[in-house]
Amino acid sequence: MKATIVDLRYKTTEILKALDRNESVTISYHGKVKGVLSPAKNSTALQTEDHPFFAMNLDHSLSVEDELESLRKPRYDL
Repeated sequence: MKATIVDLRYKTTEILKALDRNESVTISYHGKVKGVLSPAKNSTALQTEDHPFFAMNLDHSLSVEDELESLRKPRYDL
């Protein structure tokens, strides 16, 4: 869809409907293209358990408490 600056002001609902139809809208000012409005991508939120960080230790058999204890211990046991 092509629109002018005046169309942005007076035909905003039509432009928004075009964006809802996944159409890009080219904006012109005095006959020159100033920009392109493109529809927003519908990104689905990533679930916490699907995040790669939480799957990096799937092969560990230690419990959370044991893992934290091993991380918190001093460098050298005396």
